[in-house]
Amino acid sequence: MKVAIPTLGMRGLDDEVFPHFGRAPTFTVVNLETGEVKVVPNMSEHMGGFGKPPEQLAELGVSAVITSNLGPRAIEMFRSFGIEVYVGAYGKVRDAVELFRRDSLQKASLQSACREHRQ
Repeated sequence: MKVAIPTLGMRGLDDEVFPHFGRAPTFTVVNLETGEVKVVPNMSEHMGGFGKPPEQLAELGVSAVITSNLGPRAIEMFRSFGIEVYVGAYGKVRDAVELFRRDSLQKASLQSACREHRQ
């Protein structure tokens, strides 16, 4: 299973969880079975590229996203790709992955979505 976390840079497991999902400069993808870590730049339209982050992460074979929070449109788009979203992550990537493994994160819902993105 591959999980993706929005991050600030290229430090892999030692990077910080970026607080604004769509504007994260990078996504750190962790394969929970193999331990492989891959950092990819956010190439979405938010960063001057094309498409949306859920499309980019679906192409990478991600099964779940771990983030601090995100808006309802992103939640819906991830659902359309069959990608689960978990919120409440903070700290370093390795901490967020451990919270996920311990089932300590909340599954995202439209009710728990970021209030700033409710237009």
